[in-house]
Amino acid sequence: MSRPPLPPFTRETAAQKARMAEDAWNSRDPVRVSLAYTEDSRWRNRSEIFQGREAIVAFLTRKWEKEQDYRLIKDLWAFNGNRIAVRFQYEWHDANGQWYRSYGNEQWEFDEHGLMKRREASINDIAIAEKDRRFHWAAPGPRPADVPGLGSNPF
Repeated sequence: MSRPPLPPFTRETAAQKARMAEDAWNSRDPVRVSLAYTEDSRWRNRSEIFQGREAIVAFLTRKWEKEQDYRLIKDLWAFNGNRIAVRFQYEWHDANGQWYRSYGNEQWEFDEHGLMKRREASINDIAIAEKDRRFHWAAPGPRPADVPGLGSNPF
């Protein structure tokens, strides 16, 4: 299976890969998201470390049960060869209705078929008031083109 664009990445193809990941994660479909990763993909997400698509699906299922009305924006930070770094923000609320904005960065490493074989994510959550939300498009679903990315929406 191949997932273009393929490494080595250019600025354009790395940014395309980041937007494709953003769109997939905004679907909140764990199986769809897992197909962008190798069968034995290694993950570190916050303090959790796990490996494989089955573990990815289980993790994302738990994540989106907790992080309700999730909306995400990713922005290309750096790239080189088969590696990409992104920064991101996402908003969500818990079962009690408390909203959060989560900030973080990810480092990605891809195989020759464009599948991610390694993902490392560092994330911090900040409680926000609902009135302070920035991301308001219908979810699940991709960010509309008229909603700015992080370049115009800094930390």
